[in-house]
Amino acid sequence: MKYEKIEFEKALKQDWIVTNGIGGYSSSSILGINTRKYHGLLVAPLNPPENRCLILSKVDESFESGGKEYTIYSNIGKNYISKGYKHLVSFEKEYIPIYTYEVDGALIKKYICMDHGKNTVCVLYNIKNNDKRTKFKIAPIINFRDFHATTPNAKFELKQHIKDTKVKVIINNQEQNPIYMRTSEGKYVEHYNDTFNNMYYIEEEKRGQGAEENLSVPGVFEIKLRANEEKFITFICSLEENIDELDGKELINKEIIRITSTLYDSYLLDTKKEYTNKYKTMMRDYIIASDNFVVYRPAFALYTIIAGYPWFLDWGRDSLIAYEGIVLIPRRFREAKEILLTFTRNIKYGLVPNGYSEYDGKPLYNSADASLLLFEQVRKYLEYTRDYEFLKNQLYDTLKKIIESYINGIDLDGNNIHLDESDGLISSGTPQIQNTWMDAKIGNIVVTPRNGKAIEINSLWYNALKIMESFAKLYKEKELAKKYSDLAKKCKESFVKEFYNKRRKSFDDVVGDSSIRPNQLFAIGLHYPVVDSSSEEAKNAFETVTKKLLTPYGLKTLAKGEKCYREIYEGDQIKRDMSYHQGITWPWLLGIYSDSFLNIINAEKNKTKKKELEKEYSEFVAKIENTFCTEMYNRSTVGSISELYDSAKPYEAKGAFAQAWSVAEIFRIIIKNHEKY
Repeated sequence: MKYEKIEFEKALKQDWIVTNGIGGYSSSSILGINTRKYHGLLVAPLNPPENRCLILSKVDESFESGGKEYTIYSNIGKNYISKGYKHLVSFEKEYIPIYTYEVDGALIKKYICMDHGKNTVCVLYNIKNNDKRTKFKIAPIINFRDFHATTPNAKFELKQHIKDTKVKVIINNQEQNPIYMRTSEGKYVEHYNDTFNNMYYIEEEKRGQGAEENLSVPGVFEIKLRANEEKFITFICSLEENIDELDGKELINKEIIRITSTLYDSYLLDTKKEYTNKYKTMMRDYIIASDNFVVYRPAFALYTIIAGYPWFLDWGRDSLIAYEGIVLIPRRFREAKEILLTFTRNIKYGLVPNGYSEYDGKPLYNSADASLLLFEQVRKYLEYTRDYEFLKNQLYDTLKKIIESYINGIDLDGNNIHLDESDGLISSGTPQIQNTWMDAKIGNIVVTPRNGKAIEINSLWYNALKIMESFAKLYKEKELAKKYSDLAKKCKESFVKEFYNKRRKSFDDVVGDSSIRPNQLFAIGLHYPVVDSSSEEAKNAFETVTKKLLTPYGLKTLAKGEKCYREIYEGDQIKRDMSYHQGITWPWLLGIYSDSFLNIINAEKNKTKKKELEKEYSEFVAKIENTFCTEMYNRSTVGSISELYDSAKPYEAKGAFAQAWSVAEIFRIIIKNHEKY
C-alpha cells in the first residue's frame, strides 16, 4: 500500500495503526497530522492492556539547509494548518508505516515501529543528504494523560535528567512513570516551559468531544549531516529504562520476521498452490491486521483479543465473535487456547465477562450472549485442533455449570436471565438493563429496548444445548445428553411459533417486537440452527434480510421505514448512541449472513436451484473481497476495517477505526471461500 498522489482532505481521514502486543499502539493519519485525541506515537498501557495513556503524541521534525529551516511536520489548530505535508512525497504501509519527504534536494524516510511486548516506540530516519552541510532536528511532543481525556490549558512541570543523547523526563510529578528518550547520535537541547498550545483534533470536534489540548515540548535532538552523506538515525521513546542498545533497523527487522513467521505458520499460502499477487498481498495484510488484536494480559499470564482500536479493551462478546478469524484461521492455537481460559477463568454465576474495566481490571458482567457464544467457539477450537483433552480437563465442567446457571436463573448485576419452562426459551434483561449486543444507553434511557426473549439469545441457547449434547455423548453421559436434547427440543418446538412473523416474512427481533433486524440470522446461520435451513420460514427471513438490510459494507441494524431508523452516524455522543443500533451498518454481521447463506445452500435439495444459489454466493463473496480490498487500501483505515459504516452513500467508515470482529468476519468469508478451490 503506497500512496504517492496524496490528497489532503482524503488523507486527513485515513488512519494507520501499529501495536505492541500488550494493548499499546502507535497511530496517526497518513499525513502525520493527529486528528484524534487517541492518536499518538506511543499510547502505552500502564497495567497491560489497561490504563492506557498518551505518552508521545508525535515528533515534529525540521531540516536546516542553506541557511533556511524547513519544517516537515504538520499540525492543525482551529485557525491554521502547518504546511510540512507539502514536502511529503509518499506514504506507505506494509508491515509498518513509512513516510518519505523531499526537502531542498534531500530525501528523508521515516519508519515507525513498536517493540513487541514493550511500551516502546522507535522512529527510524534514513536521510540521504543534499550537497550542503545540514542539520536535522527532532522535537518530541509529550504528555502523560488518560488516552480518553484531553488537557486543555494545561501547564507542565518537567524534571529532566540528560546523559549524552538519552533523556529521562518526569512530567507533572509522575515519578513512578518516567519517560525515556534517546537518539543514536547528535545532541539534546533542553527546553524550559515550552508548551505546544491548542493542538486541535478535528475528529473529536465531529464527535462532540474536547478537541483542543496543550502538550509539552521538553527539548530537541539535533543531528548534523555532511554534504551528500547518507545516515540512519534512531529515535526511541519508552517507559522502559533499558533502551540504550535498541537499534531502529534491528527492531524493524525483528518485527517483520515476527509477522512473516506468523503468516508462514498459518499455512494460508500453500506452497503447492498458485495465488495471484492480489491474494498474497491480502493474506499478508490480513495477518498484520488480525495480529494487532492479539494481546497478552500479564495479570492472567494469558492471551486475549482486543475488541477494537483505539478505545476498546477485550470484550467477551466481541472477542468470541472475532475468535475464529483472529486466531483459529491463522493457526495461532496456543493463543486460541489461552483466550478461552482468559474468559472461562473469570466466569461468575455462569456469566462470561463482557469486558474488563480500563482502570482496575475488574470483570464486567453485563451480557447474556457472551456465555452462549463461548460454546460455539469451543466447538470451533476443537474442529481446528482436535484437542479433546483440553475440553475434558479445563472446559467441560465449566460449560456444564453455565447451562445449569441459565436454567436456574442469573440475577447478577440485574441481568435477569432465566429459562421459561413453559416454552423452553431464555428471557433476559429488564427495561433498564440491556445485556444483548445492542446495548446503547444514554443515562437511564435505553436506546434499543430488547429485554425479554431476544432472538439471537435463544438461537445461541439452542446451539449451546446441541453442542453440549454432543459432548455428553462423547463422554458417554447418556442421561445428561438426553437432558440437553430435551431442552433443545422444547426450545425448537416453541421457536417458530413464538418468533416467526408471517405478515412480515421475517422473525421478530424479540418476542412481541416485529422490528426487522439482522439478529434473526442467528436462527439460521449457527452450526446447529434452531430453524431448519430448508424451511420456508428460513428462506423467507433470509430474503427479507437481504432485501432490507444488506449493504455493500455489512448489514443495517434496522430496516429503513422502521420507527427510529437512522442511517448516518454523526453528531455528539448522544446523537451517535441514538443511531448506533438503529440502522447503521456493521461489517461483522456479514459473517452470520454468510453462514446463513451457506446453510440454505447446503439444505437445498433441488440441484438446479442449488447451483443458482452457489453462483449467487460466489458473487456475494467477490463483492465483499473487492469492497474491502478497496476499503483497506484506499478509503479509511490503512490495512484494517472499521467498526461501522453509514447506511447511505458514500458509506463512510465510522466508530472505532480498527475493529477485531470486522477484520475477523470479512476475512473468514474470503478465506473459507478460497479454501474450496
